[in-house]
Amino acid sequence: MTSEARWGSMQEAAELARVSTRTIRRRIADGVLPARRFGPRLIRVDLNQLDEMGRPLPGRRVS
Repeated sequence: MTSEARWGSMQEAAELARVSTRTIRRRIADGVLPARRFGPRLIRVDLNQLDEMGRPLPGRRVS
């Protein structure tokens, strides 16, 4: 089941993810973060996909 996209500005996405807008732009360019253009200059980011930006770190297994 997929959730409906929740579109927000790059600034909102950066604040939520605690990264710079430059990082948001890079992730959009990489194809990691879905974004849409809603006019000649207006770009919106799917805020529900912010968790996909990060990648898991290898961890130690505790026995």
